Amino acid sequence: MSNLRRVTEFLGLVAMAALTAACSRSEAPAASTQPARPPPASVAASAVREHGAPTASPPAQERPKTPLLEQEVAYGEAQKRNLVGLLAMPQDAVEPLPGIIVIHEWWGLNDNIKSMTRRLAGEGYVALAVDLYGGSTADTPEKARKLMAAVLSDSDAGRANLKQAYNYLAKYAFAPRIGTIGWGFGGGWALQTALMLPDDLDAMVMYSGEIVMSEPELATLHMPLLGFFAGLDESIPARDVLIFRQTLLKLGKPVEMIIYRNAKRDFADPSSAEYDEKVAADAWVKTLAFFAENLKPKPR
Repeated sequence: MSNLRRVTEFLGLVAMAALTAACSRSEAPAASTQPARPPPASVAASAVREHGAPTASPPAQERPKTPLLEQEVAYGEAQKRNLVGLLAMPQDAVEPLPGIIVIHEWWGLNDNIKSMTRRLAGEGYVALAVDLYGGSTADTPEKARKLMAAVLSDSDAGRANLKQAYNYLAKYAFAPRIGTIGWGFGGGWALQTALMLPDDLDAMVMYSGEIVMSEPELATLHMPLLGFFAGLDESIPARDVLIFRQTLLKLGKPVEMIIYRNAKRDFADPSSAEYDEKVAADAWVKTLAFFAENLKPKPR
C-alpha cells in the first residue's frame, strides 16, 4: 500500500472514529476536573485592545515544508454542538506523529491560524487547530471583544474544549507526545491547558497571554515551557514575566521565558501597528526548535 493511500485511509478513520465517539456521547458538555476560576483581569483587559483587522503573518504565508493531508474534524462536543477544528499532517507519514494543539488568538480560528497550523504540520506533526468560538471569527476589534468575552464568561467550557482536543490527538491520531501553542488570548489558554493536564502535556508555547503567579498551581507542571513576551507590554509587564519565570525556576521547572525588550504586545500579530517582523521571525525559529527538542524522538 502506498504512503499516500495509507495516510489517506488513516485520516479518514481518524475522522470517522471521532464522529462516532461524539455521536455516542450525551449532549451534556464534558465535565471539567478543575475548580472554576474567574477570568483574570489582565485577560479581560486584553479584550479592549484597539487594532485593525486580521491579516496573514509572513510565517503563515509560507508553504509547508512537505505536502499535507488536512481535514475539518469534530474533535469533541459542547453543550449544543460539535467542536470542529482543522487537522493537518504530512501526507508521507508512515507512523504516528507527535501532536500539537493550536489555539487561536482573539480573532478566532481564521485563515491565518489555519495556515500556521499547516506550517506546523509540515514540520512533522499532526496539528489540530481548535475553535473556542463555535465557528465564529472576528474581522473587527468590536466583534473580537464580544467573542472573547463569551469564552471568558464560561472558562470551564474552554477547558473542556481543550481537554477534548488533547484526547482526540491521543486517542484517535495516536500521537505519542503532545504539545500546545497559542497566541495572545490563545497563549493564556495554552498555559491553562498545561495546568489542566500537568502530567500529560509534553510541551507548551505561549506568545504573550495571561500568566499565572500561584506557586501551588505552577508546582503541578512537569512539561517544558517556552514563552515570548514584549518588554513594552503594559498589560503583562516584564516584571511580572520575570516573577513568573523565577517562580518556575525556583520550583525546578524546565522553562524559558523570552522578553523582547523593545517589542510591543502584538509583535507577532501582523494586523497590528505593533507587529515586529524581525522579532516574530526569531520567535518562530525558537518555537520550531523547542517543539523538535521536546516532542520528536531523539535520533539513536
